[in-house]
Amino acid sequence: MTTLSTIPVPLPELTAPSVWPASAVTARGGDVSVGGVPLAELAERYGTPVYVLDEAEVRARAAAWRRALPDADVVYAAKAFLCRAMVDWMEQEGVGLDVCSAGELELAASRGFPADRIVLHGNAKSPRDLRTALRLGVGRIVIDSECEIARLAAHVPGPEAQQVMVRVLPGIAAGGHHKISTGAEGQKFGLSIAGGDAEDAVARILGQPRLELVGLHMHLGSQIASAEPYARGVRRVVAFMARIRDRYGVTLPELDAGGGFAVAQLPGEPAPSPAAYGRRINDALVRACAEFDLPLPRLTVEPGRSIVATAGVALYRVLAVKRTGGRVFAAVDGGMSDNPRPALYGARYTVRMVGRPSAAPMRATTVVGRHCEAGDVLAESVELPEDLRPGDVLAVPASGAYQVSMASGYNLTGRPPVVAVAGGRSRLLVRRETFEDHRGRDVGL
Repeated sequence: MTTLSTIPVPLPELTAPSVWPASAVTARGGDVSVGGVPLAELAERYGTPVYVLDEAEVRARAAAWRRALPDADVVYAAKAFLCRAMVDWMEQEGVGLDVCSAGELELAASRGFPADRIVLHGNAKSPRDLRTALRLGVGRIVIDSECEIARLAAHVPGPEAQQVMVRVLPGIAAGGHHKISTGAEGQKFGLSIAGGDAEDAVARILGQPRLELVGLHMHLGSQIASAEPYARGVRRVVAFMARIRDRYGVTLPELDAGGGFAVAQLPGEPAPSPAAYGRRINDALVRACAEFDLPLPRLTVEPGRSIVATAGVALYRVLAVKRTGGRVFAAVDGGMSDNPRPALYGARYTVRMVGRPSAAPMRATTVVGRHCEAGDVLAESVELPEDLRPGDVLAVPASGAYQVSMASGYNLTGRPPVVAVAGGRSRLLVRRETFEDHRGRDVGL
């Protein structure tokens, strides 16, 4: 018999845009279910910290990008989070992969992902990265510095030329933090349009018979909560494409607008939909091409965070509650080893207690990690019940991107597992890292 305590009701935090997966519901008993599975149950079964990934949410967000830009190539930015299941989901949803290393390439290859739908970029590709890309036959390699040109050309086995793009700097500052703003002048990524470096690279590539220049690539940054910087960037890149046509007689057929599309990490934060981004980017591209009398290039976008972030929920168990200096601290069994983003970028999250009801008043509480760093803070001054105690489970939504993928072995605590939920069932995607894993790597006897 269904009781009032088991009737699922929408989370109050499910505002638009939401920080929770669409499947998230709560009952009056105090728990939250994602994908039909109670979070407290997952914490008990898999231990904590644990990362929960809603498969349906991942697929729905990938499909939303495909609908937003049906005539474009959508490639998932694998650096946000990659595992074998993610490779499979992206392939099944018709989405390509944007990778940055031989490791990501090999993982994709292990699942039979079509190499021609893979884009490799990075500001410092190792010889192994390039050899792996050429061996597997990736579709595009994005050149990020002039010294890569001859190095890459020397290793192309032939007889066909390797298709490449040039990452250009359009001179636009955008992003949620200066450490993740990558489209402005004077930083490590790309080649400057204004300074002439991009044109020099284009001329050198056009002189390499083993390389085929097919387009230009830009990436403005991360957590960009407006489509306007993309529109400005597209116009500047198209203007540069027109200059290449006029000076070298080459009309480039592709333009990669990059990624960095924002998601809400706190309820109510601005996060345009894929459709909103898509409309503005496509409109800017059409207008710019008309202005410079260019045919429309094939457009590529690289959403990563906007596909996987809101699909993920991190679960921690409270180890200690401390009231000192007029503040309340809740220390949990994870921290900057599984989520370095607050320490690196000042990223902010909302936190919810799950697994038991509480009638206690809410109190501003700072959730801190277990590591010996004053900066090991997961969430500053979030509202949690005043009767919070050791053993309680805390859920942190919007945790699917750049957490597990950036996790470290600090203090040998072991990186957390990743669990997928769908249709009321759970399955382990990535197991917990153990001491045996660490000991196996330590060969200095």
